[in-house]
Amino acid sequence: MRASIAVTALLSALVVKAANITVMVGANNGLTFSPSSITAQVGDSVQFTFMAKNHTVTQSTFDNPCQLKQNPTGVDSGFMNVDAGATSLPVWSILIQNDTVPLWFFCAQTGFEKGMVFAINAPPTKTFDMFQANAMGANGTAPAPGANPAGGSGGNPAVVSGSTPASSSTSAPPAGQTGAALRVGSSAAGALTIVALLVGIAL
Repeated sequence: MRASIAVTALLSALVVKAANITVMVGANNGLTFSPSSITAQVGDSVQFTFMAKNHTVTQSTFDNPCQLKQNPTGVDSGFMNVDAGATSLPVWSILIQNDTVPLWFFCAQTGFEKGMVFAINAPPTKTFDMFQANAMGANGTAPAPGANPAGGSGGNPAVVSGSTPASSSTSAPPAGQTGAALRVGSSAAGALTIVALLVGIAL
Protein backbone atom coordinates (compact mmCIF):
# COMPACT_ATOMS: atom_id res chain seq x y z
CA MET A 1 0.00 0.00 0.00
CA ARG A 2 2.78 2.42 0.97
CA ALA A 3 4.70 1.52 -2.19
CA SER A 4 1.61 2.28 -4.26
CA ILE A 5 1.17 5.68 -2.58
CA ALA A 6 4.86 6.48 -3.14
CA VAL A 7 4.64 5.55 -6.82
CA THR A 8 1.52 7.72 -7.25
CA ALA A 9 3.18 10.69 -5.55
CA LEU A 10 6.34 10.32 -7.61
CA LEU A 11 4.37 9.98 -10.84
CA SER A 12 2.40 13.13 -10.02
CA ALA A 13 5.61 15.05 -9.37
CA LEU A 14 7.13 13.90 -12.66
CA VAL A 15 4.05 14.76 -14.69
CA VAL A 16 3.82 18.23 -13.13
CA LYS A 17 7.49 19.02 -13.79
CA ALA A 18 7.62 17.68 -17.34
CA ALA A 19 7.00 20.14 -20.13
CA ASN A 20 5.79 19.69 -23.70
CA ILE A 21 7.94 21.87 -25.97
CA THR A 22 6.65 22.38 -29.50
CA VAL A 23 9.08 22.99 -32.36
CA MET A 24 7.67 23.90 -35.76
CA VAL A 25 9.54 22.45 -38.74
CA GLY A 26 9.28 24.44 -41.96
CA ALA A 27 6.80 26.99 -40.64
CA ASN A 28 5.64 29.57 -43.23
CA ASN A 29 7.30 27.42 -45.91
CA GLY A 30 10.68 28.46 -44.52
CA LEU A 31 13.88 26.46 -44.05
CA THR A 32 13.73 26.79 -40.29
CA PHE A 33 13.11 25.10 -36.99
CA SER A 34 11.11 27.43 -34.76
CA PRO A 35 12.44 27.92 -32.18
CA SER A 36 15.89 26.95 -33.45
CA SER A 37 17.42 26.27 -30.02
CA ILE A 38 15.83 25.27 -26.72
CA THR A 39 16.72 24.31 -23.18
CA ALA A 40 14.98 21.16 -21.95
CA GLN A 41 15.02 19.18 -18.73
CA VAL A 42 14.84 15.46 -18.03
CA GLY A 43 11.30 14.26 -18.69
CA ASP A 44 10.45 17.07 -21.11
CA SER A 45 8.92 16.08 -24.43
CA VAL A 46 10.11 17.95 -27.50
CA GLN A 47 7.42 17.64 -30.16
CA PHE A 48 8.38 18.46 -33.73
CA THR A 49 5.37 19.46 -35.81
CA PHE A 50 6.02 19.36 -39.55
CA MET A 51 4.28 22.36 -41.05
CA ALA A 52 5.01 22.24 -44.78
CA LYS A 53 6.93 20.63 -47.62
CA ASN A 54 9.17 17.62 -46.93
CA HIS A 55 11.61 17.87 -44.02
CA THR A 56 13.43 15.67 -41.52
CA VAL A 57 14.72 15.91 -37.97
CA THR A 58 18.04 14.08 -38.19
CA GLN A 59 20.51 13.87 -35.32
CA SER A 60 24.08 14.93 -36.00
CA THR A 61 27.04 16.19 -33.98
CA PHE A 62 28.49 19.63 -33.39
CA ASP A 63 31.60 18.87 -35.44
CA ASN A 64 29.69 17.23 -38.32
CA PRO A 65 26.41 19.15 -38.33
CA CYS A 66 25.07 17.72 -41.61
CA GLN A 67 25.89 14.04 -41.19
CA LEU A 68 23.85 11.41 -39.37
CA LYS A 69 25.42 10.79 -35.96
CA GLN A 70 27.43 7.57 -35.66
CA ASN A 71 28.58 5.43 -32.70
CA PRO A 72 25.94 5.21 -31.44
CA THR A 73 23.73 5.86 -34.44
CA GLY A 74 21.67 9.00 -34.15
CA VAL A 75 17.92 9.21 -34.37
CA ASP A 76 16.12 10.24 -37.52
CA SER A 77 12.50 11.08 -38.26
CA GLY A 78 12.83 10.28 -41.94
CA PHE A 79 11.19 12.61 -44.47
CA MET A 80 7.83 13.93 -43.32
CA ASN A 81 5.88 15.16 -46.33
CA VAL A 82 3.10 17.69 -45.78
CA ASP A 83 0.79 18.32 -48.70
CA ALA A 84 -0.40 21.85 -49.36
CA GLY A 85 -3.63 22.46 -47.46
CA ALA A 86 -3.15 19.44 -45.19
CA THR A 87 -5.45 19.44 -42.15
CA SER A 88 -3.46 16.85 -40.18
CA LEU A 89 0.22 17.48 -39.53
CA PRO A 90 2.79 14.79 -38.70
CA VAL A 91 4.43 14.94 -35.28
CA TRP A 92 7.70 13.35 -34.14
CA SER A 93 8.75 13.54 -30.50
CA ILE A 94 11.80 13.23 -28.30
CA LEU A 95 11.60 12.58 -24.56
CA ILE A 96 14.68 14.00 -22.85
CA GLN A 97 16.54 11.44 -20.73
CA ASN A 98 19.74 13.38 -19.97
CA ASP A 99 19.80 17.17 -19.95
CA THR A 100 23.58 17.42 -19.50
CA VAL A 101 24.30 16.18 -23.03
CA PRO A 102 23.61 18.61 -25.91
CA LEU A 103 21.63 17.29 -28.87
CA TRP A 104 22.23 18.53 -32.42
CA PHE A 105 19.89 18.11 -35.42
CA PHE A 106 19.59 19.13 -39.05
CA CYS A 107 17.13 18.76 -41.90
CA ALA A 108 18.46 16.36 -44.54
CA GLN A 109 16.47 18.15 -47.21
CA THR A 110 18.43 20.77 -49.16
CA GLY A 111 18.06 23.24 -46.29
CA PHE A 112 20.94 22.30 -44.03
CA GLU A 113 23.47 24.40 -45.94
CA LYS A 114 21.12 27.37 -45.44
CA GLY A 115 21.19 26.89 -41.71
CA MET A 116 18.18 24.62 -41.14
CA VAL A 117 19.54 23.14 -37.93
CA PHE A 118 18.32 22.78 -34.36
CA ALA A 119 19.90 22.34 -30.93
CA ILE A 120 18.81 21.18 -27.49
CA ASN A 121 20.82 22.26 -24.44
CA ALA A 122 23.68 23.82 -26.40
CA PRO A 123 26.47 24.71 -23.94
CA PRO A 124 28.20 28.12 -23.76
CA THR A 125 31.33 26.67 -25.35
CA LYS A 126 29.41 25.28 -28.34
CA THR A 127 26.55 27.64 -29.02
CA PHE A 128 23.73 27.24 -31.50
CA ASP A 129 25.16 30.10 -33.59
CA MET A 130 28.48 28.25 -33.86
CA PHE A 131 26.66 25.04 -34.80
CA GLN A 132 24.64 26.82 -37.47
CA ALA A 133 27.76 28.45 -38.90
CA ASN A 134 29.38 25.00 -39.11
CA ALA A 135 26.35 23.70 -41.01
CA MET A 136 26.30 26.59 -43.44
CA GLY A 137 29.97 26.03 -44.18
CA ALA A 138 29.64 22.25 -44.53
CA ASN A 139 30.71 20.60 -47.77
CA GLY A 140 29.14 17.58 -49.43
CA THR A 141 25.59 16.35 -49.29
CA ALA A 142 23.51 15.17 -46.40
CA PRO A 143 22.91 11.41 -46.13
CA ALA A 144 19.46 10.14 -47.01
CA PRO A 145 17.46 9.86 -43.78
CA GLY A 146 15.20 6.98 -42.93
CA ALA A 147 17.83 4.28 -42.38
CA ASN A 148 17.09 4.43 -38.68
CA PRO A 149 13.61 5.95 -38.37
CA ALA A 150 12.35 6.73 -34.87
CA GLY A 151 15.15 4.72 -33.37
CA GLY A 152 18.78 4.72 -32.37
CA SER A 153 21.25 2.77 -30.33
CA GLY A 154 22.06 2.87 -26.64
CA GLY A 155 23.69 5.95 -25.24
CA ASN A 156 21.32 8.51 -26.72
CA PRO A 157 20.01 10.83 -24.00
CA ALA A 158 16.54 10.89 -25.52
CA VAL A 159 13.57 8.64 -26.12
CA VAL A 160 12.21 9.15 -29.61
CA SER A 161 9.00 8.59 -31.46
CA GLY A 162 7.55 9.07 -34.90
CA SER A 163 3.82 9.41 -35.33
CA THR A 164 0.83 11.32 -36.53
CA PRO A 165 -1.21 13.20 -33.91
CA ALA A 166 -3.74 10.35 -33.78
CA SER A 167 -1.25 7.76 -32.56
CA SER A 168 -0.90 7.02 -28.85
CA SER A 169 0.71 3.61 -28.46
CA THR A 170 4.00 2.55 -26.94
CA SER A 171 6.67 0.12 -28.07
CA ALA A 172 9.37 -1.87 -26.35
CA PRO A 173 12.99 -0.65 -26.66
CA PRO A 174 15.06 -2.13 -29.46
CA ALA A 175 17.60 -4.80 -28.59
CA GLY A 176 20.73 -3.37 -27.03
CA GLN A 177 19.22 0.00 -26.17
CA THR A 178 19.82 1.14 -22.62
CA GLY A 179 18.30 4.04 -20.77
CA ALA A 180 15.72 4.69 -23.45
CA ALA A 181 12.65 3.17 -25.05
CA LEU A 182 10.71 3.96 -28.17
CA ARG A 183 7.73 6.14 -27.44
CA VAL A 184 5.06 6.79 -30.02
CA GLY A 185 2.37 9.43 -29.91
CA SER A 186 1.14 11.94 -27.40
CA SER A 187 2.22 12.80 -23.86
CA ALA A 188 -0.25 10.20 -22.57
CA ALA A 189 2.05 7.53 -23.95
CA GLY A 190 4.92 9.10 -22.05
CA ALA A 191 2.88 8.92 -18.85
CA LEU A 192 2.24 5.22 -19.50
CA THR A 193 5.97 4.65 -19.97
CA ILE A 194 6.72 6.43 -16.68
CA VAL A 195 4.03 4.41 -14.87
CA ALA A 196 5.52 1.16 -16.12
CA LEU A 197 8.99 2.17 -14.99
CA LEU A 198 7.81 3.27 -11.57
CA VAL A 199 5.74 0.15 -10.99
CA GLY A 200 8.81 -1.89 -11.81
CA ILE A 201 10.82 0.08 -9.26
CA ALA A 202 8.15 -0.35 -6.60
CA LEU A 203 8.05 -4.11 -7.13
